Amino acid sequence: MSDTKPQKHLPLEALHEDAGARFGAFAGWRMPLTYPAGVMKEHLHTRESAGLFDISHMQLFEVEGTGAADFLSRACPLDAAALREGQSKYTVLLNENAGIIDDLIVTRLGENRFMVVANAGNADSDEAHFRAIAGDFDVSFTRLERVLLALQGPHAEAVMIAAGLDLSDLTFMTGMEPREGWFAARSGYTGEDGFEIALPLDEAERFARTLLDDERVQWVGLAARDSLRLEAGLCLHGQDLDENTDPASAAILWAVPKALREEGKFVGAQALQKIIADGAKEKRVGLKPEGRQPVRAGAPLINEAGEKIGRVTSGGFGPSAGHPVAMGYVTKTLSEPGTRLFTEVRGNRIALDVHSLPFTPQRYKKG
Repeated sequence: MSDTKPQKHLPLEALHEDAGARFGAFAGWRMPLTYPAGVMKEHLHTRESAGLFDISHMQLFEVEGTGAADFLSRACPLDAAALREGQSKYTVLLNENAGIIDDLIVTRLGENRFMVVANAGNADSDEAHFRAIAGDFDVSFTRLERVLLALQGPHAEAVMIAAGLDLSDLTFMTGMEPREGWFAARSGYTGEDGFEIALPLDEAERFARTLLDDERVQWVGLAARDSLRLEAGLCLHGQDLDENTDPASAAILWAVPKALREEGKFVGAQALQKIIADGAKEKRVGLKPEGRQPVRAGAPLINEAGEKIGRVTSGGFGPSAGHPVAMGYVTKTLSEPGTRLFTEVRGNRIALDVHSLPFTPQRYKKG
C-alpha cells in the first residue's frame, strides 16, 4: 500500500478521540492503537471482564441468490450448502496455487443468504476475486457499510443483555440478525467468549455509548488485539498467512472439510491436493523465546549450526502468558513441541522452543 493514499477513518473516530486513543495506520485505516490505560491493562481487562473493539475496518459482504451456496463453495474450500441457518464457518480464499488470498468467516442467514466477513487490507482484492467468480452463478454480491464492534471477555454476554441485546442463545461460531440491518455473531479474535456486532452507522454511536456506560467495559485498541490473538494462536493475514502460504503449511487444514480435500471443485483445489499428497515442507508453529526479550515478525529462525530453517511471522509479549510469545514457520522436521531453535535479535542469539498453540486457554462458549 502506498503511503500517499489517504487513510480511511472509522465512523466512530470522534468517540475514540474523546477516549484519548493514540492512533496509527493499519491496512489503510487510521486506527486506535492504545488508550490511556495502556496495552497491558487493556489486554488483561479483556481476559478478566469485557473489552470493546472497534473493528469497522473489517468488510462485510452479503451474498444472496439461488446460486449463493454453490458460488461460495466454488470461491472457498467450503461446503456452503451443508451449513445450518445461523452457522458460521472459518474459511479461506485461495488462488490457483492454493495460496491464501484472505481468511474469512461465512455465516448462513437463510436458504439463499450468507454473510461474509473479510479482512480490512484485503477487502478490495477479495471483492474483485469474488465478483470474477460470481458471473457464473445466480447471485448478488453486495458490499455493506456497517460499523463493526467486538465485545470480548467473560462478561460479554451479561453486558450485552444489560445493553438490551440478549444473544445468550448463540454459541461459538453461530450468528443471527437481531434487528433490521444488524448482524451479530458469537465469535472474535481474542480466544475469549464474545460477540461481533455489525450495525447501521446511524445507530452505532448510541449503542457503543450504552456499552461503554457499563463499568465492566472499556475500549481496547489494536495493540492489545494483536497480543490477545497471538496468545490464542490465531493468524493475522499479511503476517502469518499470505499468498505464499497454503492451508496445510499454515496448520489450518482443519478449516477444509475432509471430503473437499479429495474431490473439491473450489479454486486452488488441485494445487492443495498436490501439497497434501506430497506433504507440506514447512509448518506454522508456536514459539516460546527464552527470557523476557520479545522476538518480532521477520526474525530468521536458525538451527544450532546457524543455518536458516524458518522465520518468525508474529511475535511480542504475552501479558496473560507472562512471557514472550511468537509464531512462525519451520521446516516440517523441526515442528514438534519442545524442539530447540534460535534467532538473532540485534546481534544476540536467543533460544526459542517450539510450543503448542494456543499459549492461553481458549474460552469460547461451545454448543
